[in-house]
Amino acid sequence: MPISLLPASAAAFAPRSAPTIVLASKVEQWLTQTLKRINRIKRPLNSVPQHYRCLTETLSGSAAIWTLCSIMVPKAPDSELRKDSNPLVEALFNYQFIHIEAYVVHVDMVSQHEVAFKLTQDTIDSLIEYHKDIYSVDVSASTWNWAEKEVQLKKLQEEFVQAVNRYVFRTGVRALEGLEEDGAGELLDGRSEDVKNAVMGLFLPLLPPPPRIVDVVRPTPQVLSSSPGAGNWWQPTPTLPSTHPAPVDSWRVVPSTPSPTATTVTTCSDTQSSFWNTLGLNDIQQLPSPTPSFSQPAYCTSSQYYSPPMATAPMPSLPLPSMLASQCGSSFMNGGFGGFGWSYNDFAPQYATTI
Repeated sequence: MPISLLPASAAAFAPRSAPTIVLASKVEQWLTQTLKRINRIKRPLNSVPQHYRCLTETLSGSAAIWTLCSIMVPKAPDSELRKDSNPLVEALFNYQFIHIEAYVVHVDMVSQHEVAFKLTQDTIDSLIEYHKDIYSVDVSASTWNWAEKEVQLKKLQEEFVQAVNRYVFRTGVRALEGLEEDGAGELLDGRSEDVKNAVMGLFLPLLPPPPRIVDVVRPTPQVLSSSPGAGNWWQPTPTLPSTHPAPVDSWRVVPSTPSPTATTVTTCSDTQSSFWNTLGLNDIQQLPSPTPSFSQPAYCTSSQYYSPPMATAPMPSLPLPSMLASQCGSSFMNGGFGGFGWSYNDFAPQYATTI
């Protein structure tokens, strides 16, 4: 793509001068008809130099000012505008038109096929005045205050001055069809909307500084080495065993005196009934008087002890004969331990109980 170059008259703050025009070796028919239409005096247009001379003289005149578009802006800052219930009254008293006028600085009908317009000095001054007196006041009132707000606002105004002086509108060369007498003209085919959007894009907002990012420093948990169990403080604390002993039935208390193990657990009533049923009269008379094992004998009375329900399964560890004898107040007969072959006479001297 060839580089599009503009003349020195299109630079920022450059004074107006005659436009640069580049025509092809053959002039298009629409340009010839346009030049014949705007000329009051009939001039010959039979060659390329004649077209070049006519177009240069027409676009170089002081009256060759094009109206690109018109924008409506407030007459005063928003705080000073008139408030009225009728929208038409508000529009008449609060708004004004700024006509965006320009002149032709470049015509290229060979490579780019475009025409370039530069804003007039009066249009530039009107836009700068509106930006400084009205637009800047509104954007300043709509933003919060910070330390460098005035500096940023001043910088915004200076940037707008540079941008509006550098602005050049470039469009297709067929825009010259809107040429009128004395070189003035208007843009056709909706090109005015493009200029309006471009000019309004020069009004930049006043941006406050971004909020400072503050790093939140979270203190790390300190673990004291002297504290017990600091390494595994996330682990659940094990349940400590109860210091109170579990309740034990009085009839199951094992005495400290060793004795053979019985095979079954019997209650007081069962032991007495089986003992007296199997014990003969002669054996009763031969029983010696035993020595008590405890200082206080235990009695099987329903008022002092709770009788638990009968066990449905044999206990893994069997009670001793001395325990059964001490709680039930009786002695065991021969063979009373489930067929172990023990006899009462073998243990009577050592494990006698009170009857």
